[in-house]
Amino acid sequence: MANALANTLHIHGITVDFSKSKTNIDSAEVRIGESHSPIELKREEPEGRSLRHTFSPPKVFSRDELFSLHMRHKNHFLRTKHHKDVTFDTDEIFQYIKWHKKIRIVVELSGNTSTKVSSVSQDDYEVPSLRLTLPRFRILVIGKTGVGKSSLIDHVFGVGERTTVEHDKPGEACIDDEFTSRENNRFVLHDSKGFEPGEEKNLKIVQDFIERRKNMPDLKDQLHAVWWGFYLDHSVMIPRAGGRLLETGTEDFLKSKLKGTLGNVPVIVVLTKYDILVDRVERTLNEDSLDGLSEKAVKELVKEKAETEVQNTCIGPLEEFTESDIPYATISTAKGYKETLTGLIQKTESCVNLHLEPDAAVMTSVAQRVHPGLKIKALIEIGKRRYWNALMSCPTFKNNQMKDCLRVLHNDIVDVWNFLDPHKYLHSQPFRDLMMKMVDNIQAESTTTAVTFGSSMSGPIVTMLSSLSGPAAPIVVPIAAVAVFVAQWVYEVYQISDVVLQRLMAYIMHLTLVLQTLFFVSKSRELTRRAIKLAVNSYLASPIKEEVLTRIQDYVQGLAILAHADKDILDKIEEMMQFYEMDAAQVSELEAKIPDVDLLPDEPWQIEKS
Repeated sequence: MANALANTLHIHGITVDFSKSKTNIDSAEVRIGESHSPIELKREEPEGRSLRHTFSPPKVFSRDELFSLHMRHKNHFLRTKHHKDVTFDTDEIFQYIKWHKKIRIVVELSGNTSTKVSSVSQDDYEVPSLRLTLPRFRILVIGKTGVGKSSLIDHVFGVGERTTVEHDKPGEACIDDEFTSRENNRFVLHDSKGFEPGEEKNLKIVQDFIERRKNMPDLKDQLHAVWWGFYLDHSVMIPRAGGRLLETGTEDFLKSKLKGTLGNVPVIVVLTKYDILVDRVERTLNEDSLDGLSEKAVKELVKEKAETEVQNTCIGPLEEFTESDIPYATISTAKGYKETLTGLIQKTESCVNLHLEPDAAVMTSVAQRVHPGLKIKALIEIGKRRYWNALMSCPTFKNNQMKDCLRVLHNDIVDVWNFLDPHKYLHSQPFRDLMMKMVDNIQAESTTTAVTFGSSMSGPIVTMLSSLSGPAAPIVVPIAAVAVFVAQWVYEVYQISDVVLQRLMAYIMHLTLVLQTLFFVSKSRELTRRAIKLAVNSYLASPIKEEVLTRIQDYVQGLAILAHADKDILDKIEEMMQFYEMDAAQVSELEAKIPDVDLLPDEPWQIEKS
């Protein structure tokens, strides 16, 4: 019975959105196996650029049957007709998002929809892993020996000292080689040495590589960003050769980008060793000009002067040459310069989002490990596409137990944060029990204070860390019972109600903010149960938990018609997440307050109080 159910899929609807494509789709039809007649999609609006078909009741078919979409369009200039068949992998259930060039296809699928919950085991309630449906972020890093590529990759993607780039050894890197890391499998790195004088052939290698990747049909194989590294030394920002502003290879690469031959892939100029420039600017300050200035004001003055020098000697000439704005970031991997790395990844995500498919920006945010604000931004985007936009009418959740609905939400949120978690602690049942226990009581105590994440979390985290007498001191989580969490509501069937909505919203918010706390506690290190429990305790000790419950409680009580509130619910979750989202400066400020603590040796989930 269970195996038969697992092999059956139900299609609820399919949408073809070509609003971002120059191609005008005339018609499209769904084709399922040989025993089903093609089903025509209808235009959602008379002059709209999307086609849709809703299946009521859902269309039932087997995973073994071929499932495809046949699209037809015309070339009005040549007056010729064209068609394209897109085939889907039916191993992905609930919702399948596929991009064909700039055409977005969303298929709403689910597995078993039997009303007999008892006949479906937990293994039959399959969850489409975000790690399987979302491709890896693919980046090319260009830079000469000594520019600091390895250190940059290590810090931004949190892969530690076991670098994915072989220490910038000249002549050894092949641009087609794919460098990956077992410590972070959400990105693929391609490496290229810079455009050395007399080695203009490397320019052709880079151009050909970008051209090949640009023409690949699948997003997972395309190039999503280029980091072009220059070393900010103490004398000259941009290399000069023979009195020229730029070396020949550098000029030609810029020209090819301006002409559009490199496609839409964003190229971000990365100016490394920024700390050396700052130190030099600070040493050359006129001491008389510093009288009466606070330490913070002096730092701001140094930063302002360093930025002015970068503009005058580097970015300004580049923009004059290209007659356009140049996306750039000044960075350092030295201690105290974490904000520069968050600035770089924020700039990268922004450029990717502007020029490529929306999935590529999400992939950027998932892969990086320096900017928690981008994690929340990615969560919001994923929530809009998957389950959060239908918490009160989701056909996927219908007739399934609450614990299984929460499992779906849990997996999505954890996967976006992309922690170094080789033991899968964040996917373990004890951690899920901790989070479900946190939403057991959804009645908020009276609170009216609105607090930001940074201001409210720094105190609890610092207090918790300072209270640890040493690595052997056990951490007791107040809400963790010795027995497994067995609240009755987790086994109840999903239904439309105030209580269900409050629990789903609270779970999304609590888990997101616990993981944001864990981001600061773990500092890109391998996760331990000790670190996770410390993050949970810090969150519970902050005023945020009660404030989140109050916001949700007030919102749900104010809803008029619960069954038709899906869009409004999503907007509310987005509003709350954005309130607690942190920018680069806030991240840097909070990290500076949090001391390092030994998270080893690890300890069990449950520690009984003596």
